[in-house]
Amino acid sequence: MSQSPRRRTLARSVVLDRALEALPLFRLSDSGEEVSISFALESGGRWRVLPAPGERLPGTFDQDVYVELLRRYHEAEAPADGTLSFTLHDFLRTMGRRVDGRTYEQLRSALNRLQRTALESTDAWFDASTGTRWTGQFTILNSVSIDRRRLSDRDQLGLFHSLTNNEPGDAHVTIASPVRANIAAGHTITLSAARYSQLSSPVARRLYRVLQVVRGEAGKAWEVPLERLAEQLPLTQRYPSHLQRVLQPAHEMLLAAGVLRGAVIAQHDKTWTVSYQLAD
Repeated sequence: MSQSPRRRTLARSVVLDRALEALPLFRLSDSGEEVSISFALESGGRWRVLPAPGERLPGTFDQDVYVELLRRYHEAEAPADGTLSFTLHDFLRTMGRRVDGRTYEQLRSALNRLQRTALESTDAWFDASTGTRWTGQFTILNSVSIDRRRLSDRDQLGLFHSLTNNEPGDAHVTIASPVRANIAAGHTITLSAARYSQLSSPVARRLYRVLQVVRGEAGKAWEVPLERLAEQLPLTQRYPSHLQRVLQPAHEMLLAAGVLRGAVIAQHDKTWTVSYQLAD
């Protein structure tokens, strides 16, 4: 018996822009009220994530939508115009999410947020086509269009009692050209889609992405100040004891998933550090 297309898809890889993955983008706590994300590079560059007026920062659900979009982009063999087409229903099912009126609205909001949230780089984001740190603004998605479903499909809408005028629809989104250019240049990291979905914690999923950047740039051993790691993920907690409580479950998940061989948080003099040993 042949394997279903969905099962083949879930076994595939996700290819992401390595430069973007090294920078914070998604808020990992849905209870935070941050109005922006800022990150200073050791080289002196600066990175900011700025939501559109009246909107919040991209969060944990948006992170998963972003990864699924890039998985589909890789699955489609990187279309030249960067445009992906899909139904909201299929997208949510592939993400492993319940399909109902609430998640349809979540997905619509996430896609629009990825189009409207400004990523501001001042010598921070690395442009692989020029080999330099870039200054300017871009967004994850250049455009988002969601069409109402065909009349012939509307007989299914009765299944979703919470829907009003926002029927499920067909989406057409375009991945931003800076992200596509870095992927085309091979400045990438690769995730296992199955392993990513196996991690139930948003912090573990984000840390998995950061560790793949480390694997490509620093090898299998990485020691980083705890405060610095918190800024890079980013985490809102600031006290070492609080950060350890947040990171410990993520470390356990990554060890169980075979991403890590070891993770140790220790204090040296007055500085707390995290030491990682990456698995093969």
